[in-house]
Amino acid sequence: MPVSRTLLVWACCATTLLLAACNSTPRLPASPPTARVVVLDSLAIPVSASENRAVSFTNKRSAFYYTQTHRNDHPEHAYFRGFNIAGRRIFSDYRLIVAGAALDPQEATVIVRPDALVRTHPQGITETLRLFDGRDVLAVEISGASGDVALQLSGDTVTRVRSGQGSDEYTATQAGDSSVVDHIVVGRSGNRFLIAVGPSSAAARRLFEESVAESPAWETARRARLERVVSGDHYLWSDDPRLTQALRWLQLTMDSLLTRQRGDGIYAGLPWFNEYWGRDSFISLPGATLATGHFEEARAILVSFAGFQDRDRTSRFYGRLPNIVKPGSIDYHTTDGTPRWVIALRNYVRYTGDRSIVAELYPNVQASIEGALANFTDASGYLVHADNETWMDARREPDKVSYSPRGTRANDIQALWYEQLRAGAEFAVALDDRQAATRWSAAADRLRDRFARDFVDPVTGRIADHLDARDVPNLQVRPNALFSLQLLDQPATAARAARQAWEALVYPWGVATLDQADPGFHPYHVAPGHYHKDAAYHNGAVWPWLNGIAMQRMIELGQADLAWRLFTNTNEIALTRGVVGGLPENLDAYPHPGEPTPRLTGTYLQGWSNAEQLRVWYQGFLGIQPDLEQGVVRLAPRLPTSCGHVEFNSRIGAGVLNASYERTDRGRRYTWRLQGEAARLALDIVPFEQHSFSAAAGDTLVVEQTAGSLIVHHAGAGGIAKERVTLAPAPARREQQAVFDAILAGTEFAKPGVAAAHPAMRQSRTP
Repeated sequence: MPVSRTLLVWACCATTLLLAACNSTPRLPASPPTARVVVLDSLAIPVSASENRAVSFTNKRSAFYYTQTHRNDHPEHAYFRGFNIAGRRIFSDYRLIVAGAALDPQEATVIVRPDALVRTHPQGITETLRLFDGRDVLAVEISGASGDVALQLSGDTVTRVRSGQGSDEYTATQAGDSSVVDHIVVGRSGNRFLIAVGPSSAAARRLFEESVAESPAWETARRARLERVVSGDHYLWSDDPRLTQALRWLQLTMDSLLTRQRGDGIYAGLPWFNEYWGRDSFISLPGATLATGHFEEARAILVSFAGFQDRDRTSRFYGRLPNIVKPGSIDYHTTDGTPRWVIALRNYVRYTGDRSIVAELYPNVQASIEGALANFTDASGYLVHADNETWMDARREPDKVSYSPRGTRANDIQALWYEQLRAGAEFAVALDDRQAATRWSAAADRLRDRFARDFVDPVTGRIADHLDARDVPNLQVRPNALFSLQLLDQPATAARAARQAWEALVYPWGVATLDQADPGFHPYHVAPGHYHKDAAYHNGAVWPWLNGIAMQRMIELGQADLAWRLFTNTNEIALTRGVVGGLPENLDAYPHPGEPTPRLTGTYLQGWSNAEQLRVWYQGFLGIQPDLEQGVVRLAPRLPTSCGHVEFNSRIGAGVLNASYERTDRGRRYTWRLQGEAARLALDIVPFEQHSFSAAAGDTLVVEQTAGSLIVHHAGAGGIAKERVTLAPAPARREQQAVFDAILAGTEFAKPGVAAAHPAMRQSRTP
């Protein structure tokens, strides 16, 4: 939005506040501060031939298209280039031939928009590639060409079987499986080539003919939908253009992974995880759907996964949600996916106030807890699991030995189990199942009472990564400890543990999976001359999804400036490296010699990497934390010093929270207006006293923050003042923050050591 308009709106707000100090019935602005439409073209990112970045689109069902802007030369991803449907490679690429000569993408000028890849060739010819929602159709539009234009498919899966009547027909056969044949029709409609895929020649032909008639409308509908993802009820703007662009792109690439391949779900990552993982889905759900306001998709995903739960009471996995859901198979071998589903259900209810889903899915919650109590808890009440049944699940082939054994009781699993029990007890109370609520609450209390005694080393204060089968604590420094800080009794102990983890594991580019001081540390994810990449997967490789919990803990401890450095560095990856607009699965812990930054590895677009960046932005820095089950919206902004003006909308229940945060000469000004929903607005700005305001739909809070006070104006829908409150610093909160500041003073990022010094790099392996 134009800065001049923003200044005008908030100048009016400031004038109104001045009048409020002198008038017993002041009026605040009656119109919402934000209601904007973002045009996709404004998000275009140019990509040079030297950058040669990945580009990815999905059709929101089961197809995705991957390519690189200029040449497909990625050592791992290039195999998946082109059009893929439900795990099948359809074709790898296409060639455009104009007047008998093939266009060379390497010579093109390229921009990437959320809806299209646009190449402009030296001949003045523009090529625009796009997908459509819900259709297995690819469109390539050509403008500026003189002479005949043809499009030919290529790849090791496709064979052209016939030509004629203005179209070509191909078949695609998967390697080693001649029983699966996809049929492809390629033809031209005006200046647009359309590529339609179907299970038979007739089906592909029908889809092609439909696309000739409907593709202009499909294009319009897709652009409008993508614009809605970052506009209106989902709008976000800041006076930092880089921040605004990164967050909008992250929302859009995250949205591309919300699909309907086998029921509703979230692709774990592209190109090789185009399937639903229970663990990944419910780590992703808050940032992918709740904080970003996609409540309908969230509900559909929760219900869809519930349908895959093992409900066979004779099964050892009774009550588990699956680890992997793909076309044709389901796998239940994970411990954390099930508690994360229950926790995600609680989060959904908190954001939406949708109590109907609790009654609908309560039998699944019961099965998840009772199955775990019967089959997977020990005498101490801990949740037990195999070595590879946490998120650190890589195993060596062919003997299936875990590369990162964490059996039998990992710290993050206990934190998840605790939250699952608490969430289940909340649901039980809501449905008047008092017996279950009492038993599950008691189990949670018992676990929490034991955790510090069993997991915290009394000498170092280090949280054990796991207890082994002999009850011996494993004191490796891994990021999993950050998930379990809420199980500690003493906040100071949690602060010290957070500092230990940060300085050992958190590099400026992300969180590593093992301390470099550990003899098992691998400085590079991919080092084929030394070890298999899975050996490094959870033994040194950086995972951007872990940035979320690392930043969250520092924000909670009052260190927003430190968290912000990691946040902005991660945004820059989305804007300048790897897939346009998204985050990868992994990075190396160390840069390679002569390279300024670590290499990106793993999948080029990983759902939980995007989702956790978005979650921390909305819940952590902006501090929007609804709990509509209790009728409360907690407003707990924790902006860093360098962050200026931010405007945004957040869906809350049946309504929308319009908000503006400004930096002023005296401190900050926060404005929140709750539209279409009533709730208690619980203001929580450290170190000031906390206070709740009973807000009807249309009410506004304006908070003026200075070093010494918060002045809060609460007005009704018409701008008529309801109350004016001055909040002073609370001595206990100020003292607690001083303790945290003292413990965390001078906390630094981890620094790379010498790669060759690590034992892993002295190994030799034939690729």
